[in-house]
Amino acid sequence: MFPLPFLNIAIPKYRGYDSVESLYEIIDTGFHCVTNTVGKVGCLMTKILLVDDERLLVKGLKRSLEADGYEVLAAYDGGEALLLLSKTTVDLVVLDIMLPIMDGLEVCRRLRQASSIPVIMLTAKGDDVDKIVGLELGADDYLSKPFNTRELLARIKAIMRRTSPPSPTGGLTGGGNEEAIERNSEAIIRFGLLEINTRRQQVSVNGQVADLTVREYDLLLTLARHPGCIYTRDILLEMVWGSRYFGEPRVVDVYIRRLRQKIEADPAKPIWIKTRWGSGYYFQE
Repeated sequence: MFPLPFLNIAIPKYRGYDSVESLYEIIDTGFHCVTNTVGKVGCLMTKILLVDDERLLVKGLKRSLEADGYEVLAAYDGGEALLLLSKTTVDLVVLDIMLPIMDGLEVCRRLRQASSIPVIMLTAKGDDVDKIVGLELGADDYLSKPFNTRELLARIKAIMRRTSPPSPTGGLTGGGNEEAIERNSEAIIRFGLLEINTRRQQVSVNGQVADLTVREYDLLLTLARHPGCIYTRDILLEMVWGSRYFGEPRVVDVYIRRLRQKIEADPAKPIWIKTRWGSGYYFQE
């Protein structure tokens, strides 16, 4: 889980802002105070923030998620979402792209400057540009509207399994997930200046922690577990995104590019994550 700490800042009443600019300024001030910590919250109930201006949709999703055991908060525009995130702890955000005040892409961008909370983007059917931009900004997954509530529940559960802290015995909390990647057979994996701590689910380069999302971490670990092994897009989709994923295969290219930007000294000339043209990707030991 990725909690945002409470912020020691005075936040005026939301609807009382003089302008959108003053709202943005306060939000930015607040998020600069946020530290990107990874920890285990005391409450056992997973807390989800739904952000969508379609109130009937939010009402229905909230009912379904609560029936499945989740605690649910709701926001109906981008500004309200960021204010909630600056004041309270959540474990996952379901974020629509088309929002008033501030769109979902901008919300995701600002959130990623402060936190690695998992984000599932909701996009218009067939809008591939928004999907790619959202993934570039750090979203972990996306769903095209209209979607089946069961599919959203399945994706939330899959992401939460991947983000659950390891148990003391080395397995993943809430085990029984055939699609989850086994991260704990080794505590530390090192390749020169690159270090992957599988217990903390943390990656560092030359001693500096790399701020990876859940999917970026899973993708890197999948490649690093078997150096030299070439993975096609389809295989990586199956292993990292899971068999229930039926989205755009190009998402793999987006995540590879983001990984290189975060761990390679020169992303244009990577030393770890290599491309075999016409075949796929592999990790260079």
